[in-house]
Amino acid sequence: MLEYTDAPSESDAGTMPCPQCGHGLPLNAPRCENCGWIREGGLQTAEGKASDAVAVLLSVVPGLGHVYKGYQFLGFVFVVGALFAVLLGALAATATAGFGLFLIPIYWFAVMFHVYAIDDRVTPGANDVGEEY
Repeated sequence: MLEYTDAPSESDAGTMPCPQCGHGLPLNAPRCENCGWIREGGLQTAEGKASDAVAVLLSVVPGLGHVYKGYQFLGFVFVVGALFAVLLGALAATATAGFGLFLIPIYWFAVMFHVYAIDDRVTPGANDVGEEY
């Protein structure tokens, strides 16, 4: 009896085909000896990556997203800057019939855009082996 399935056979369980020539390679092989194909960028893991969306959401409290992405001092500067932005907005509001209050959301959005644009400084520790199950 012949059975049709998309599942890999037991003999193919620890192998993968080469993307260029189709030669059987060990799973996650860095290169193919047959055609010279080399895996770009190596293996990638989720450990050590900070999410831009989470950082932006944390920036509702200015500076928290920066701390999440690994910029502790810059996060502290933005927390202190938020206090000054509120004070400056309140002062400007008294002189401009309330229009100075628009400075506060401008500061908040600028912090959110900045945390979205900067690169992560979060790196896994030296003894980090990733998640274990």
